[in-house]
Amino acid sequence: MSTVEAKINGVRQSIPPGETLLTLVGRLGLQPDRLAIELDGKIVKPPAWPTTCIDDGAEVEIVHFVGGG
Repeated sequence: MSTVEAKINGVRQSIPPGETLLTLVGRLGLQPDRLAIELDGKIVKPPAWPTTCIDDGAEVEIVHFVGGG
């Protein structure tokens, strides 16, 4: 398999096989310290991002926190 199909924030995308949550965050150019990630309905804590692979058919929701006042 040359790519994996996953839904990322509601949009179906092709990603490289073996992509982890951390590599996805980097590829999207996001700041990891301001994110929460849900994978298939479960929140994944940041220490697990480097070892959590995105499987074919997975659903990933990434929430970006914005500070303000």
